[in-house]
Amino acid sequence: MDKETIEIRWHGRGGQGAVTASKMLAQAALAEGKYFQGMPDYGAERMGAPVKAFTRVSTLPIKLYCQVTEPDIVVVLDPTLLGVVDVTEGLKPDGVLIVNTPKAPEEVRTVTGYKGKTYTVDATAIAMDALGRNLPNTPMLGAVIRTSQVVTKDQLIRTLRKTLGATMKEKIVEGNVTALEQAFEHVQGCGG
Repeated sequence: MDKETIEIRWHGRGGQGAVTASKMLAQAALAEGKYFQGMPDYGAERMGAPVKAFTRVSTLPIKLYCQVTEPDIVVVLDPTLLGVVDVTEGLKPDGVLIVNTPKAPEEVRTVTGYKGKTYTVDATAIAMDALGRNLPNTPMLGAVIRTSQVVTKDQLIRTLRKTLGATMKEKIVEGNVTALEQAFEHVQGCGG
């Protein structure tokens, strides 16, 4: 996307890492010298409850301090939210919808009714293979940067290694890098 400011809304369930992914993308933007915001939108939700997070990345200072209501990109970490939550609410007609699902992008368009660019990647399968757990946030980051170039893949990997490496074993960090790279390569899209 070739815009001064890109606004992203993340949809997931508690425990899937939507908030962490939002913050990780914001940290990578900072490392590239961009302006950023990364914030959650949740209260006392419990594991498995629907959550939202927001990311803004800009080449200019960001003066907005609110939720993202008209996103350029919507990322859905849990496909069971489709039909339960209106994930495309406010999504710009020229925006991007990215969904964690083994289904084809055309099938997601049928379910959501969204006519813009739609991408899918089986982030759950990738996470299970690379991490041994259903944590789709890192693979979804790979899909986001492949479809939007909001930050470079190399910078996101450096940020991932630095941030996760501060608290996790190297095997887990490298599993996350592998998951990101696999999703980057396997995302598929249609239309717009």
